[in-house]
Amino acid sequence: MEGQIIRTEYSDIMQKSYIDYAMSVIVSRALPDVRDGLKPVQRRTLYDMYELGIRYDRPYRKSARIVGDTMGKYHPHGDSSIYGALVVLAQDFKMGVPLVDGHGNFGSIEGDGAAAMRYTEARLQKITQEVFLSDMDKGVVEFVPNFDETEKEPEVLPARIPNLLVNGSEGIAVGMVTSIPPHNLGEVIDAVIALIQDDQISDDRLLDYIQGPDFPTGGIVVNKDELREIYRTGTGKIKIRGRVEVEQVKGGRERLVITEIPYTMLGANIGKFLNDVAALAEIKKTTDIVDISNQSSKEGIRIVLELKKGADTEYLKNLLYKKTRLEDTFGVNMLAVADGKPETLSLRGILEHHIEFQFDIATKKYQTLLDKELHKKEIQEGLIRACDVIDLIIEILRGSKSQKQVKDCLVNGVTEGIAFKTAKSKKMAAKLKFTEAQAAAILEMRLYKLIGLEIEALMEEHKQTLANIERYSDILNNYDSMAKVITDELKAYKKEFARPRRTSVENAAQVVLEEKEAEEMPVVFLMDRFGYARTIDESVYERNKEAADSESRVVIHCMNTGRISVFTDTGKQHLLKAADVPYGKFRDKGTPIDNLCNYNSAEESVVAVMPLEKVKESCLVFVTQQGSVKRVQGAEFDVSKRTIAATKLASGDRVAAVETAADQDHLVLQTKHDYLLRFPLEEVPVQKKAAMGVRGIRLSSGDLVGAAYILEPEHSLQAEAGGRMVSLNRLKVSGRDGKGTKVRG
Repeated sequence: MEGQIIRTEYSDIMQKSYIDYAMSVIVSRALPDVRDGLKPVQRRTLYDMYELGIRYDRPYRKSARIVGDTMGKYHPHGDSSIYGALVVLAQDFKMGVPLVDGHGNFGSIEGDGAAAMRYTEARLQKITQEVFLSDMDKGVVEFVPNFDETEKEPEVLPARIPNLLVNGSEGIAVGMVTSIPPHNLGEVIDAVIALIQDDQISDDRLLDYIQGPDFPTGGIVVNKDELREIYRTGTGKIKIRGRVEVEQVKGGRERLVITEIPYTMLGANIGKFLNDVAALAEIKKTTDIVDISNQSSKEGIRIVLELKKGADTEYLKNLLYKKTRLEDTFGVNMLAVADGKPETLSLRGILEHHIEFQFDIATKKYQTLLDKELHKKEIQEGLIRACDVIDLIIEILRGSKSQKQVKDCLVNGVTEGIAFKTAKSKKMAAKLKFTEAQAAAILEMRLYKLIGLEIEALMEEHKQTLANIERYSDILNNYDSMAKVITDELKAYKKEFARPRRTSVENAAQVVLEEKEAEEMPVVFLMDRFGYARTIDESVYERNKEAADSESRVVIHCMNTGRISVFTDTGKQHLLKAADVPYGKFRDKGTPIDNLCNYNSAEESVVAVMPLEKVKESCLVFVTQQGSVKRVQGAEFDVSKRTIAATKLASGDRVAAVETAADQDHLVLQTKHDYLLRFPLEEVPVQKKAAMGVRGIRLSSGDLVGAAYILEPEHSLQAEAGGRMVSLNRLKVSGRDGKGTKVRG
């Protein structure tokens, strides 16, 4: 077959390909199905465990066996995604109702990872087997070919509960994200039953059944009134707090004990919380916390904050809520795949989709059961009738030459070729007219079935079959009957699997933190050559002045209530509160300046640090590596933002120095190639911080400005250049934009 060239727009091809890719990610990987609340990898893992017979009442099997089988049959996307899904399905601190029973190390609430799959074992939970995987043999869901069309897998699991709400879901697709909090199983079942019984029930009444999210980690939802709008639209923010208790200890002291945490604080965020609390004590936001310990175990969360005697526990609670993640927000976006496409659903929308799915499952289930009972009825009626004419049937069997001949006689009344004892028997045989199925059953019937008790049992079984047919027909043809069957099942699941609510839902007052004013006092800011910063008392500095000056790159006298300007080589100013710098002893290590200012030390480095008070009262001189210079009035840097652009830079340029200077001062520029140029600062224009500056020195190829010095009148200053010390005061005064003097060793 000859190849065919198709001419089309490249952009059209790219657009179609990207849309196909995006939809594949959305539907086949990242988003859950509204019907069973599962993503494909979760569904395939659970179904594979069911197929392998790893039931709740059977021994555990190695996780590696489950992962390998799932990957080989249903999910060819790598073992890490399958094992990751299996681990989460077994974690009771992430799932409202865990669907897998894990044996071994499946991780911890504090972020410890699970052991390798070769060490852990798993099996299905009872609820998974009974609520998610039952009736699979009754044709309740469609089966589709797997990735290589060698197996069949369920399109969706026949989940009998709205798992999308019960366990929630989180996932990132292309251009969209889903984030659904878990809910209480009993409350969700009550809401489903209420909606089945009255499809016109109001949203407010539904929220009488579902109070709000029920996180496995407990905690307190504090914006109850906002939940109504969140559940109506499917989007919003839920505010959650950890639970803090006050315990009395010996000596009249108290301690704060955190027994429940926000769901968003799971994993590594617990360690971050501990560090944040320690930082509050370090930077003197509070002096009442004397120790913090994490005493959490398998029994639950227990983080203990030991307090000074007489500490204000209410203030400390508010401080923790305001300054740490002990109060956090859970962003809700109830996005799921509904009818084959992603859709943001309301609470009512999720419940309605679930109920529609339940009626579809029930219809298929009871239609299958009805068909089986109708088949049984046909067979039973044939056997009962056969018992009444058993002598004639035996005569047909004895007079026939083949099984086909017997069957033709039983079904169609064909008597030719059969030797009958009497003409009457032949006449009766011609009127039998059994069905094909009945004839087959008669031929397979064993002689012991002719015993009187067996015949009575057959009659009783027939009576039960007729009752089943009547019941199944009623369920299929009567909405109320089917609704009752579904609600009865739901009530049974609630009775067996529901548990008390863990998360409280209330309207709590917004945290108002009246920060205690720190007593104003002079301090000394020290930053060593490695960038570690701290503040110490002035008296401590005076006692250690020689060591402090020699060991520190920056020494600044300021007030503890003031702010410090940190200028970096990328042309930014980071404003830092002196109160945020760790205050302590002289030999304390301090905290990296990039952590305090929240910038990336791999991308920018500090070129100048000075008190904002000094900056405001001065004129700043900016010198760049490519030789640009400018002056800026310091008042421009007194801003509320923590980070601003302090100067504009040419492409590839960096700030070499930032200095304070007066009009009568001179500026000396020193290059990497040991050129020195001295000129009056009056020649440097005063510009805005957004300006680029003017050329201060002409650089030779490959040369850069390495340092800048401010020469005050009648002050001597020396600098190393060309391998020797040079007195800058003796340099010839030139004009700006010169080449400078080469210093030779």
